[in-house]
Amino acid sequence: MTRSVRAGLVIPLVIAGLLAGGPLFTGTALAQERSPVERQTLVDLAYMLGRSHALRQVCAGAGDYYWREKMMALSATEAPEADFDSRLKNAFNAGFASGQTEFPTCTADSRRAEAAAAQKGQGLAAQLASISHPVKRLGSDDPNAQPPADPDADTPAPK
Repeated sequence: MTRSVRAGLVIPLVIAGLLAGGPLFTGTALAQERSPVERQTLVDLAYMLGRSHALRQVCAGAGDYYWREKMMALSATEAPEADFDSRLKNAFNAGFASGQTEFPTCTADSRRAEAAAAQKGQGLAAQLASISHPVKRLGSDDPNAQPPADPDADTPAPK
C-alpha cells in the first residue's frame, strides 16, 4: 500500500529543528528518490547555504558554523550517494567562495546579501517541501499490516 507524503518537508523540518536547538533528525534517505529537477533544487540550496555561510562568517567571525551545520544536516538527511554528495559539497563550496569574494568585509551590504541568500534558500526549501512522493507504508500504523509470522509457532518444543 502506498500513500502520498511530503518527503521534501524533511529538509525544512531539519533546518527548523536545528534553528530551535533541537536534535539532528536523521530521516529516510531521500536523495535517491528525487527527480533530476528536485536534485538540482538541492544543489541550488547547497549553493545558497554555502553563500549564507560565507556572508555570516564575514560579520560573525571564522568560528561561526551556523550555515555549515545546516548543510551537514541536509546531507545527513538526504543521504545522497557518493557522486551526488560530492556535487552538493561542490555547490556549497562554490557558494561560499562567491560570498567571500563578493563581500570580504562586514558591511550593511554584506548583511543585506546574507538576508537575501537566506531568503532564497528558504524559498528553495519550500519548493522541495511542496513535492509529494508516493512511499510504501511501513510499521504498525499500517491498518493492512499483518504481524510477522512466528517461526517457532509450528515447531514442537524440544523434549
